[in-house]
Amino acid sequence: MTTPYLSELPSGWLEPDGSIRRMGFFTDTTLCIGCKACEVACKEWNRVPGHGLEFTGFSYDNTVGLGANAWRHVAFIEQQRPVPAGGGPQGSPSADGSGTELRWLMSSDVCKHCTEAACLDVCPTGSLFRTEFDTVVVQEDICNGCGYCIPACPYGVIDQRPDDGRAWKCTLCYDRLSGGMEPACAQSCPTDSIQFGPLDDLRERAAARVEQLHERGVADARLYGESPDDGVGGAGAFFLLLDEPEVYGLPPDPVVTTRDLPRMWRRAAMAGVAMVAAAAAAFLGGS
Repeated sequence: MTTPYLSELPSGWLEPDGSIRRMGFFTDTTLCIGCKACEVACKEWNRVPGHGLEFTGFSYDNTVGLGANAWRHVAFIEQQRPVPAGGGPQGSPSADGSGTELRWLMSSDVCKHCTEAACLDVCPTGSLFRTEFDTVVVQEDICNGCGYCIPACPYGVIDQRPDDGRAWKCTLCYDRLSGGMEPACAQSCPTDSIQFGPLDDLRERAAARVEQLHERGVADARLYGESPDDGVGGAGAFFLLLDEPEVYGLPPDPVVTTRDLPRMWRRAAMAGVAMVAAAAAAFLGGS
């Protein structure tokens, strides 16, 4: 697909034939310092309303999760774990002598922009659409607030604003991409934990990063959402994690919720045909 602003896009975003490559996010949680710059930049650029400040009890996490007014969420997971052989992070035993140490797992969560997007499948108005960058965006001026997309999302990303009822989520800064700019969250990340670019390049970079961490002895490093063979056909925003997905509040095996719809419609059609045939037979037999 070509666009009138094609000349404004960086050459690395384009295929040899001039079409636009699929763009996405790779979040390396090992680099996240929990600064929340991504949350702030997202709110500022997209004019996302504040959602209040309250003590949640979850470490320094006052966002809790993604929602209509939180398109980025930095999680703080506090873990007690056995001290590795040789001591703690600096080679020393735990301070309390318990044989355990405290670590923080931090991760900036976002909409996954799924290859097989159930939210898009169920939208009755066309408010949700797939862009030329292969991202999924909600057009708030077309959304009628039906809410079908909310239970359809296997990640629980989309939400409605109580004041107007419409659905909202990350757009992967569609307006910025159209001008050849990277998303606000990625640009603001001081450690490059959030990396933006062509999805194929990001997958290669992520695989190399996992291999590097394994060589350094970080055996728990693994990728989440990068495989095209997973239940959503691969995510447009994937992650490098240091523990199981559930620890980060992510579903371990997400599956597109509309996967069985074609089979269900076929069965419904067959049942309808059978009912019509039975009614016709009963009518003709009784005449």
